[in-house]
Parts: sequence; C-alpha cells; structure tokens
Amino acid sequence: MGAFLEERLPVNIRLGASFVDGYAVEITTTASGVEYRKLTHPHPIRTGTISFTMLRNDLAGQVLDLYHRAYGTYAGFRVKCVDDYSTNNYTGIPTAFDFTAVKLTDTTYQIAKAYGSAGTPLSIGFPYRKIYKPIAGSILVGVNSVAMNYAWTASTTTGIITFGLNKTSTITGITKASQAVISTTGGPYFVTESAHISGVVGMTEINGKRGVITSVNPGVSITVNIDTSSGYGTYVSGGTLNLNPQTGESVTAGCYFDLPFRFNSKIEVGSLSSDVRDCNLEIIELIAP
Repeated sequence: MGAFLEERLPVNIRLGASFVDGYAVEITTTASGVEYRKLTHPHPIRTGTISFTMLRNDLAGQVLDLYHRAYGTYAGFRVKCVDDYSTNNYTGIPTAFDFTAVKLTDTTYQIAKAYGSAGTPLSIGFPYRKIYKPIAGSILVGVNSVAMNYAWTASTTTGIITFGLNKTSTITGITKASQAVISTTGGPYFVTESAHISGVVGMTEINGKRGVITSVNPGVSITVNIDTSSGYGTYVSGGTLNLNPQTGESVTAGCYFDLPFRFNSKIEVGSLSSDVRDCNLEIIELIAP
C-alpha cells in the first residue's frame, strides 16, 4: 500500500494496448512429474503494455506529467479498461445484486466482482476482484435480494460500503395480508427503507425475511411487501425489526469502476517527426492500493 493519485490514465487499456490477467499459483513438480499447485489468493492480477503516439505537447501534458506526478513506479492511478468496467458481466448496467460484497466488519463491506460466472465454479468458489475504485453515482447495494436505497454510504476511493446507525423496533403484531402490516413500538421510526424480521412467535415463517417498507404509520405500524395471506402461521408474540444487515443476510453490490495501477517501467520517448512522439509503458494492477 502506498501513495495514490485519484486520476485516470488518459487512454483506455485496449486502444493501442494489450493486457494479461494472471493468478498467483505456486507450482512444485516432483521428479516423477507430479504437480502440486497452491493458489496464493483468489484474485486475478492484470498487467498491461500501452503504446502512445501523440503530438509532442499532448504526450507531455497527458502522459509524461502523470508519470512524473506518480514518481514513476511509486504511486498508483486509475485505469478504465474498456472491456471490463462493470460488475455486471464486463460492460453491463450494474445492479444491486451483481456479486457478494466482502464482509470486513458488521457494518463495512468491500465491493467485489466475480469472474468466470458463466460456468460452474470450483469448490473454492469464483475468483473475484476487489473493487477499490468505483465510479461516483454508479454504486448500488442489496441485502438479501432487496435493494437498499438508504442507510449506507460508499467510498469511491476505497470501494468500502458503510452502513450507518442501525434502527431497531419491537414488533407487537403482524397481519395476514398480501402486504403484511407490522405493528411496532419503541425505537426510531422506520421510513421507506427495508427491514429484517426476527424473533417472531407464531408466524415463524416470516423470521429471517427482509421486507421493503411500502408505507408507514409513524410510531404505530409499517407495511411491507411480504405476502402473509397464506402459508404463514398466526402471529402470537414477539419479534424485532432491524434496518442494517443481520447475521445470515447476504450483502451484494454493483457499480462501474476503474482499476488501480502503477507504472511498471521507465518511460522512453521516441521522436517520429518534429512534433509527433511515441512511447511504450508497462503498467501493473495494485491488488491492495
């Protein structure tokens, strides 16, 4: 980890460039030819070679200046890869349910993206890339397949989602209806958010579910989009509403993103004419920027 410039390399990684994804695998071969392979971590690491041919002043202002601001190989910067900039497949519109976020604490989660999801993964799961540089305004969050439009913030410089102060309320009744009305008492008022339900006696089928709150009678009840009209027992007593993710709930996220890179070579500039220059640069992804 080290210094980072929150600016984007002024060209994408495909035009005039190539990139390679690789994995950190340790391979030991015995005298009989048997291989023993150890996967160091499940994250792909991207390297690239970029070629620039630009007017002298453009190259200086857009590429050479960034190289010097980064002190060469010292500091990182953002790169947009035009074939891979979304958590939804590679270039699709992000959704709140693209991939499971990596839990850091009970209230913080790291955005991540899966690779190889068109097929069946190994028993260790899909490889994934931690997304440290999401694009502002594109981040979406879901909890247990319910989009969370409130109660969280996300950093565009770390990719960490942070849930705020939890709201909790005591349940005193639940109706059987196409949209259940949950009577509540105590605690802060819920608004048009979503709520996790637990500890209910009688209507036990509703425990562990998260419902979108469709209407609110402040301090009295909320209505959620859970159909309890059939297949549910009758409410007897107890129960708690919680706003934040609870044990056993899956937090997912989606976004557009850049990737963090650093220069991995010295810069050499060639003169093609009196005002045209070219140069080649190697760059390498930072997996812990």
